[in-house]
Amino acid sequence: MYDHIGLRVGNLDASVRFYTAALAPLGFVLCSRDDSGAGFGPKGEPALWLHLHKGAGSTGAHVAFRAPDHGAIKKFHTEGLKAGGRDNGGAGARADYSPTYYAAFLIDPDGNNVEAVCT
Repeated sequence: MYDHIGLRVGNLDASVRFYTAALAPLGFVLCSRDDSGAGFGPKGEPALWLHLHKGAGSTGAHVAFRAPDHGAIKKFHTEGLKAGGRDNGGAGARADYSPTYYAAFLIDPDGNNVEAVCT
């Protein structure tokens, strides 16, 4: 659980497209947007902040979003790919993590590993 996370992004428009598509199946929406950043989360409660950064690339981060069910995880992966994400592990069981762990992984436009999971 977290209060909020901030990620640096090199192309705000591409990142907003990716996160809008990938997070919609999980129930998260674009809550705030200006020229320098955007915030996503439950309506009115942004918790993922994207900050436009034109400096050297980052080393990448890992962010996992809780999903309500397997169907939402499959849609997260499908919609994220359509919006410019790269596959980093399709929707499926991850028994090596735990017997009930089900997740999908994408690489966002800035190289961050983004996961949707339910257990």
